[in-house]
Amino acid sequence: MLVTLVILFVVGYMAIALEHPIKVDKTASALLLGMLMWVVYALNAEKIVPIVSGAELQEYIESAKMGGESLAHQCLQYVLNVEIIEHLGDITQTLFFLIGAMTIVELVDVHGGFSVITNKITTRKKRRLLWIICFVTFILSAVLDNLTTTIVMVMLLRKLISDQKERWLYAGMVVIAANTGGAWSPIGDVTTIMLWVKGNVTSGALISFVLLPSIVAVILPLLIVSAKLKGSMSDDIASAIPNDGVVTPRERKLIFYLGVGGLLFVPVFKSITHLPPFVGILLVLGALWVFTELFYNRKGLTKDQEHRLPSIISRIDMSSILFFLGILMAVAVLQATGILASAASWLDAKVHNVYIINILLGILSSIVDNVPLVAAAMGMYPVEAAGATGYAANFVVDGTFWEFLSYCAGVGGSMLIIGSAAGVIAMGLEKISFGWYLKRFTLLALVGYLAGAAVYILEAEVLKPMFGL
Repeated sequence: MLVTLVILFVVGYMAIALEHPIKVDKTASALLLGMLMWVVYALNAEKIVPIVSGAELQEYIESAKMGGESLAHQCLQYVLNVEIIEHLGDITQTLFFLIGAMTIVELVDVHGGFSVITNKITTRKKRRLLWIICFVTFILSAVLDNLTTTIVMVMLLRKLISDQKERWLYAGMVVIAANTGGAWSPIGDVTTIMLWVKGNVTSGALISFVLLPSIVAVILPLLIVSAKLKGSMSDDIASAIPNDGVVTPRERKLIFYLGVGGLLFVPVFKSITHLPPFVGILLVLGALWVFTELFYNRKGLTKDQEHRLPSIISRIDMSSILFFLGILMAVAVLQATGILASAASWLDAKVHNVYIINILLGILSSIVDNVPLVAAAMGMYPVEAAGATGYAANFVVDGTFWEFLSYCAGVGGSMLIIGSAAGVIAMGLEKISFGWYLKRFTLLALVGYLAGAAVYILEAEVLKPMFGL
């Protein structure tokens, strides 16, 4: 039955990849894949759950007082009342965060707030513009997260570049820059947050040893892509700044700073309250909603002139949200059935080298979500006590395995457009096809990924021993 689930995932993955040739929207394929995998899992729970989650199943049976029920019923109820709820809870956190971030960005966008940035980017030279965009993305994704950063930067690109195919080149580099920028920051990516919160790494060590490899991983693709760009942009802007007098330049700046400031506040909110990021983003959204209500109440405009939050929410691309839901639900089945953990265990048994294991995990993260991969790795390897020797020394706090895992899981997802949250959202917002990205960016991302990995290995094998770290 596990083989059936793997085959289903591969077939569904191919349907997403071949969206344009088969003329079936990727969201439809993703939703069908995710739900069908849960159906197959639920119908065969009796054969899988006792083996993969035996202890958890027994605990559930005792707590639910189901000792007299058949094993098939017990396993089905465990899947329905425990696993699907837990996984859906994790997934909806991501989706609510995405909805909140997209709404805030749309709020800033519809009021012309991004003119605060676009007015400062005066260059029309294609190469210089690409470097500026990638630099801003790299830094911003370390402060925010790669998902929110990608949303902001794609919206910004729409203000700067009118030609869609040309904009795709910049969007592809935004995906790489966002993923590399998030890999070296403890709050830059979901996986680094997981490692940081659980105490596997500290912020100081993460920045010290993953920053340089991340820079290398983005610089190499950037050099290659920028070499292909020549000339200057046209002066046409894809979406003009509103000039109807409804929103003044001062108010436009205020909305921009409130929106971006709210996004920047989310990681601070999480570090203070330890609440999930979606709580922070919805808190900010609620505050901005109240602000815009009071803002328009004071102006006394007609409904056609107003941009209140209900109309902005209707602009959200729900197709992207549902695509994300389908993909994450499918990956959740692979995690629940132990397929991902088995793959990681096989790597440990057959390879037994932390560098090769992490590089392979990074490549695998371009196919499946990096969050369950990192979670599986964290579950496989307990954090060793300080002073551990031999192979176990790689798994102490700030050990080589954890630092390199942060880099590989974050940067590896750039190799395929559906391999990271940044890629998925760029794919949804810009309608970038899987094949187009595969042809133009996969090899570039791989080159950068391996070069950055080589830099980290050099740091770990030469610099750390040299300085006694």
